[in-house]
Amino acid sequence: MTVRTALVTGVVGGIGAAIARRLAADGAQVIVTDLAGAAFDEAAGRLGQPAIAADLCDPAAVAELGSRIATDYGAPDILVNAAGGVRNQVGTPLEDVDPDAWHSIFAINVDATLYLSQALVPAMKTAGWGRIVTISSGAGLRPSLTGIHAYTAAKHALVGLTKQLSLELGQYGITVNSIAPGFVLSNPATLRQWDAFGPEGQAQLINRIHARRLGAPDDIASAAAFLTGPEASWLTGQILSVDGGIT
Repeated sequence: MTVRTALVTGVVGGIGAAIARRLAADGAQVIVTDLAGAAFDEAAGRLGQPAIAADLCDPAAVAELGSRIATDYGAPDILVNAAGGVRNQVGTPLEDVDPDAWHSIFAINVDATLYLSQALVPAMKTAGWGRIVTISSGAGLRPSLTGIHAYTAAKHALVGLTKQLSLELGQYGITVNSIAPGFVLSNPATLRQWDAFGPEGQAQLINRIHARRLGAPDDIASAAAFLTGPEASWLTGQILSVDGGIT
């Protein structure tokens, strides 16, 4: 049995950490990355997996990360882009959207996926096998509950990038798919958003979900395990909504 090497980004958040745990449990050699700092050190300690800090918005840092992983662990066959989010931003009126804030959300949600793909795809092409999974959002398919213009625009862009990469890379045995989570309580930002809804808003949201519950990070990890596994070899360019059903 071939042991696959996976790079999972954004493991400070609950979704990234859950994916890293699940892929490791399924037999992959998992390397994790996120921004350097105490939060990453703590997350890496809990996961117990090789951890390399990197600024994924910096193409030079991403190239160095890819080279270091290839040297120390072998070139990754699997890339799961779980880094992203709102960067502590909140919804603002259109007139108040700050250009720097706008670009910072695009940098981590879209640019990082491009840089990581550029760094890791050449080895996947040589091997004739690869799996790339992006974590988009329901906000990449419809307006965002966050009210943050940049977040929904970036997630829509990530969906487009996923489909374009699938078209380009499928001939090399590389599949590229995206998971679009619904509302998952996975990090402080989502907890703040949930609290901000208040009891009435929370009830309304739950009633829109067919399964009548919020998502959990393990729900997203299960989807990632499938998309990166052997049984999804003819599934590419797809956006898998993992949201309990949304009305």
